[in-house]
Amino acid sequence: MEQVILVAQDDSQVGVMEKLQAHKEGRLHRAISVFIFNSKGEMLLQQRASGKYHSANLWTNSCCSHPRPGETSKDAAVRRLREEMGMACELTEAFSFVYKAHLDHDLTEHEFDHVFTGVTDDRPEPDASEVAAWKYIALPALEADIHTHPENYTEWFKICLKDWGEELY
Repeated sequence: MEQVILVAQDDSQVGVMEKLQAHKEGRLHRAISVFIFNSKGEMLLQQRASGKYHSANLWTNSCCSHPRPGETSKDAAVRRLREEMGMACELTEAFSFVYKAHLDHDLTEHEFDHVFTGVTDDRPEPDASEVAAWKYIALPALEADIHTHPENYTEWFKICLKDWGEELY
């Protein structure tokens, strides 16, 4: 059973909980999001695999997950980029934010999200159990598509871009 780190509004740890239970109860927990760009300034997106327990088949940032108990946010970001996308590059923490979003299957994401960015032209080699597809996309095309087809994107990705996009690029 995978556990998440429960946190207070200041990101101080207050406990741990099984991941699915935290999403069922909407408990605030620590998360990481990684945004990878190539040398042309295009953002790497992944389409979540069809077997994911929420937000399946939706497009989102390069990778996202949760630090394990005892693991730093940066170490979790490096680990998950490698596990999900088969990639490694230097990551820098850009900012953090708290959000709450209701998802499918009566789940709630309530996360203190640490956002990391990196630049690489390496080709992803994603884990098929995590990622259905991937693409690099220019930011104007991404913004236009989210405006036209918001239902194709994860809730946290839309919130992050809307509220914090200037911090990313």
